Amino acid sequence: MKLDRLLKNVIHTGSFCGETEISLITHDSRAVKPGALFICLRGENFDGHKFIPQAIEAGASAIIAEEGIAPPIEFCFANSVLLVKNTREAMAHISANFYDNPAEKLRLIGVTGTNGKTTTTYFIEEILRKCGRKTGLIGTVCIAANGKPLNIPFATSTTPDPPELHKIFAQMLELGVQDVVMEVSSHALALCKMEGLTFDVGVFTNLTQDHLDFHGTMDNYRAAKARLFSQSRFAVVNSDDESTATMLKFHGDDPFLTYGIDSGDLRALHIEFCNQTTFDLQETGGLRRFVLNNQGRFNVYNSLAAIGVALALGIPADDVQRAFNSGLSGVPGRIQSVPNERGLSIFVDYAHTPDGLENIISAVRECTTGRLITLFGCGGDRDREKRPIMGKIAGRLSDFCFLTSDNPRTENPAEILTQIESGVCETPVTYQVIEDRRDAIFAAIKMLAPGDSLIIAGKGHEDYQIIGAEKFYFDDFKVANEALSTI
Repeated sequence: MKLDRLLKNVIHTGSFCGETEISLITHDSRAVKPGALFICLRGENFDGHKFIPQAIEAGASAIIAEEGIAPPIEFCFANSVLLVKNTREAMAHISANFYDNPAEKLRLIGVTGTNGKTTTTYFIEEILRKCGRKTGLIGTVCIAANGKPLNIPFATSTTPDPPELHKIFAQMLELGVQDVVMEVSSHALALCKMEGLTFDVGVFTNLTQDHLDFHGTMDNYRAAKARLFSQSRFAVVNSDDESTATMLKFHGDDPFLTYGIDSGDLRALHIEFCNQTTFDLQETGGLRRFVLNNQGRFNVYNSLAAIGVALALGIPADDVQRAFNSGLSGVPGRIQSVPNERGLSIFVDYAHTPDGLENIISAVRECTTGRLITLFGCGGDRDREKRPIMGKIAGRLSDFCFLTSDNPRTENPAEILTQIESGVCETPVTYQVIEDRRDAIFAAIKMLAPGDSLIIAGKGHEDYQIIGAEKFYFDDFKVANEALSTI
């Protein structure tokens, strides 16, 4: 595509040739090839402007840089060089233009919040698909079209970067997709990945402490989430969460629907838990009975959000109820039961925040007759403040805890565990520290007795551990099965 077409809706200055043909957009100098447009991004640990020489040497046809950080003058004569106020915003618009703005031809549903994003997107997508819509799904666990996973090797984050995201939109459009349900992370919003997109429905699940290593304060974190609602035609928000007021303030005068257990336009009543979760939905048409195969109070909230989206999109309530009660699939790594012939209750879950850990322990407690054992750790190079908080929650709600490594990354695993332990020590719970995660899982399963429940928390669907700068294969579900075979 010619450079001048890529620059639609991008305010820029600098010398360039509009006829320059661009065949690739990238912000990674290692991926530059002849014909590439190299976009210089600045991050916490890098500055793409420093890699302009490498990009030029690799054959970049054009450079997008930020104002005030212009490349050396010798590059300006040989290449098209454009200066913009914010290269991240520019990248979002350029990426959309490169793929002929596929999102404009799709109905977008964005889900944001600390916890519940993945499950809520799964529920929404399945309800819409069962009601006859062609659907796409973008999120933490997978990217799928019409219920079938797509092979997207470049998607490494909850919300892909704009060049990858708009390529995914284009692929989905070719496959006949009408509605795309996607997780929208606070990082994606703060880093302008959603720039230029309009969501037919924006969803807010909840807000609790997480990602303060990136956002700095809860106010910044909340404001980042709220940006989704300034780009949404309709909002479906959790009225039981105190941060909903901020979301609606950003949403302005556009229509919205609230949901909750204690309050809301859509309210769950007469909730019953155990092997199934059932509740009556109170809405303008009266009470409707809903049956969910997933456990936990938090999944009632996820269900209400999904139901709210379907209603907001105009799907008749009878059809929504029928689709929901036909059985919604679980999400891999979200209260995922580890089947066994010994009658032991073992669950693998992604919970890695204080609120997420409290939710999963509370959900499993409702169906546990014996001891509840929680095994967890905290990721390295991430929010350190939540570590003692999670330790205190696990100690308060569990009968026994195993503290172990999650993804320590470049931090010392022992130091992470010490910080978690400081919170556990404030509770009377008995616990054991086993740094090696495999050894910890084996030890936890060995101590299980009939009626006990074990929660293996923190990694869920992930099939790796990051230790130092290396990624090693590690799957909690498979390791648990290996441990079961030894007892």
